[in-house]
Formats: sequence, C-alpha cells, structure tokens
Amino acid sequence: MAVQSTTPERSGPAGPNSGDLLVETHSAGTPSVPDPEYTIEPLAAWHLPQLGDPAFVPLQPLLQRSVLMQSLLFNLPQRLLHLFSGRPSGAAQVLLARRGTQPEGLIVTRQINRRGSCWQVLHLRLASTADRRQLSQLLLREAMQRTEAATSWIATSSSVDRDRLASLREQGFQPLRLEGLWRWHQAAEPVEPPAELLPQSLCRANAKSLLQLEQAACPAQLRQLLDRCSDDLLDQSRGRGWLLLDRCRNQAVAAVRWLGEHPGGGHDLELTVHPGWEHLIGTGTELLLHQAQQALGDGEPLWLRSDRHDTALEHWLQHRGAEPRGERLLMARSVWRRQELPVRASQTSRRLDAVLEQLQPRRRPMPTPLGGPR
Repeated sequence: MAVQSTTPERSGPAGPNSGDLLVETHSAGTPSVPDPEYTIEPLAAWHLPQLGDPAFVPLQPLLQRSVLMQSLLFNLPQRLLHLFSGRPSGAAQVLLARRGTQPEGLIVTRQINRRGSCWQVLHLRLASTADRRQLSQLLLREAMQRTEAATSWIATSSSVDRDRLASLREQGFQPLRLEGLWRWHQAAEPVEPPAELLPQSLCRANAKSLLQLEQAACPAQLRQLLDRCSDDLLDQSRGRGWLLLDRCRNQAVAAVRWLGEHPGGGHDLELTVHPGWEHLIGTGTELLLHQAQQALGDGEPLWLRSDRHDTALEHWLQHRGAEPRGERLLMARSVWRRQELPVRASQTSRRLDAVLEQLQPRRRPMPTPLGGPR
C-alpha cells in the first residue's frame, strides 16, 4: 500500500555495511505514490487531543515533550547546542498516520548516537481499528525514508506479536538477540561492595570505562551497528548511571544506567556485568540496583532486560523476586542509499578530462606519400 507523505523522500550519505544485514533503499528523488487512505505527517500540537485511543494514552507524556521540543521556542536552543557541541537534541521524532481526521497509528524514533548513523524505533502504536500489518509497514518505511544520515536501525518486538515481527522482517530487520523483561519492584537492602571494587556514579571521567564494559558484553554485530562513543552513553542516560570499578585495573566490571521512562510507569535500566566477572551477580548487582532506586525514587519500579543465554543473571533475578514480563526480540538492519551523480559534477568531470587529454603526449602522425593519392 502506498502512502501520502507531507515531505518528499530524501537520501543521505552512504554508511558502513554490516554483512548480511545490508538492505538497499531507493535513491533520492523517488516520490511517494499518493494514497487517499492514509496521510503520514509529523506530530503537531493539535493532534494531541485526538489521541484518545488506549494504545496512545500511555505515550501522552512523551508525545507532549516531543511537541514542545519541536516547537520554535524550545527547538532553537537545542539547535544551537547541537551546532556548538555536536550533541543531538535528544527529542523523539514522531510520525502520525491519519485516515481523514482519525489517528490510526504513530511511530516514535530517536537518534542514539552523535554521528546520527544509528536510530532506534522506540514505539510503534496502532489504534484498535487499524490494519496492523499494513500500517506498521507504512510507518516504518516512512520513518526510515525521512531520516537522512541513518545507516542502521534498531527495533524491538514482543516475541508473540506476529504482526509486528512480520512487518519488521518485511522491512529488512533481522533478529539479533532474544531478551527477557523483568519488573524489579522490591527495595534492595543496602550492601557493602567487595574491598577490591570502588562504587562510582557515571560521569565524563569514567564514561570510557562504561563504554568498554558494554562493548565487552555486546555481540560483535550489534556493537558495529550501534556505532557508539562514550559521549553517546552520557547523552542517552543524562548522566544517571552507577558503576563498580576494579581498583587495581581501573576497569568497570559491572554497571547499571538509565535508559528512559517506561510507558507502564517506572524506569528502563541497562544492567551489565563483565563476562569475566559473573560472580558479581548477586552482591554487586544488588548494590547497583539499590543505588539506582535511591536516586530515581524508591516507589518507582525498575525495568530490566536479560539475554536469554545469560542463565546466571536470570536465575538470580527470579530468586530475588523480580517479576517476569515476557520476552522481546531485538532486531536490526543496515541501510545504504544509492545517490544519483549530480549533472553539474559530471559536466565538470568531462571538462577536466578534456583538459588533461590535451596535456598528454601525442602520438607522432603517420607519414603519407608525397604525391598524395591518385
């Protein structure tokens, strides 16, 4: 199904490939074919009162912040900040699909590194009356076409949501990791860290240590797609993170950092333990979660995720009373965009070739008979 878009498709620079996750998109200048059924446009303030469907209600705080950040009054300082410091604005990009005046679905995406090479699909919500599979594909395709510099995309889906999984696969996403979701709602008791470990709060001085820790625990293919630096972790977590450092090596061996607010209430956290320090699952992780609860609020639940292959962490979470909340599949895709050679550049190249041809040594002409042809 085609879609009526309020902005033309744009093409960004080509980025690094990533093996069999490579997917090609069309070149710039390929217009969308109009379709009177759906109109997809950026979220505006006048859309908010219309988003009363139960699928959209949990996202209202995020959508309101996005509208404020995109307004001229709030977006101008963010643009200046990005111009002088290179930091992304951090505002979520929201596209809304309407059938007439009725909102049918929306997609929320976010840039997750300063280079702008990797983007994440945060939310993809559809109204109860929408055609789930077709509309999901339309929103995903439109979000990717509107993002100029993205060379990779990350998305998650419930392992039992067949429509969402099918839509992601048809748009080139491939599974990378199966994760378990846990709701941690018990107040952890304060514990003393081992003598060889130093607790620290996340700051610019130890951000590189945190990046090295997460890189060590991240699959190689996913690590290449994320394309992160230490500043990206500080931007995403807004400086809210807690680490355990090995005093001898000055190396982070376990950490927890804030990822965002959970739509169901509470906070999403990234809990990481170095592959060579699994014995910290217990005392070390208990200390980190206690520090996170103290800083974020004792009454707010914490949402954690675990790799299904990490049986030690899952057994400990279950033993501590964490509530399992299903599974989700982490999926990703790479993108490269074919760009047409500009006409002006090709003409300049031809003129340069003509000049160079005149400077090259010429062949001696072949002799001809003195009398000429009879």
